[in-house]
Amino acid sequence: MEQTRYHTNWLLIGLIFLLAAMLLAPVGRWLAGEWWSNDYYSHGVLVPLVSGFFAWRIIPRLTRRPDNSGLWLVALATLAYVGAFYQRAFHVAALAMILMLAGAVWTYWGWSGLKKMAFSLAFLIFMIPFPFVEASSLPLSLLTGQIATRIMQFAGLDVTVQGAAVTLPNANLVVGAQCSGVRSIITLFALAAVFAYIVQGNLLRKALLFLSVIPIAVLGNIFRVSSLLWVADQWGVEAGFTYYHDYSGFVFFAISFALLILLAQLLGCSKIRNDL
Repeated sequence: MEQTRYHTNWLLIGLIFLLAAMLLAPVGRWLAGEWWSNDYYSHGVLVPLVSGFFAWRIIPRLTRRPDNSGLWLVALATLAYVGAFYQRAFHVAALAMILMLAGAVWTYWGWSGLKKMAFSLAFLIFMIPFPFVEASSLPLSLLTGQIATRIMQFAGLDVTVQGAAVTLPNANLVVGAQCSGVRSIITLFALAAVFAYIVQGNLLRKALLFLSVIPIAVLGNIFRVSSLLWVADQWGVEAGFTYYHDYSGFVFFAISFALLILLAQLLGCSKIRNDL
């Protein structure tokens, strides 16, 4: 009798996983397509792997305390998922998918288990391409171009700006959306989230460390565009926008991350947690 019940339970679990996979597959394909084609979210494929790694580290320490309250979250999130999917609001559907997973964790391990798994679940948000992110790239690029031009004018460079158009003595340039720094901000946010999670420190210091990504990334990108204008003025457009533009992004990203580590030292968040 016990063996029959055991097999029945596993068949039921398998059926639930199969139905969930069929339900979530369309949004999963959309996410994969965005990771492949959207430059702002090329890091997205790594997010589930990082989330899964931390979950794998935590799950063996969880004590199962089933709580059927989590089924309410699963039900509400499923309704939100279906509604968003039929409205083709795939980013909302992906967010609902994370809430469905949170509800399943709550149901299986209880509220205490959900709290311990909170970071692994919340981190999955970084895999979702939200439309406001791409929409913010153009105004941010215009602001970056304006500030970078003013800096180089102050440094003595003969440069003018009109909207997105930047004029140098030897070239006319356009500061496009790729110069906004949004891609660096998103990636740095994801790295800062992991960094703040694995280091010791109180919640306020970790929050400051995480939010510091915005000024670090924005100022770093302004300095990068400023230096790009200087290179273009000194050695020509091809040197500035073909060579320097393509490779300087990696350098300034590394500098930004180094500044993040330095800030962590100043905030006293330099030691790795020993409970992970």
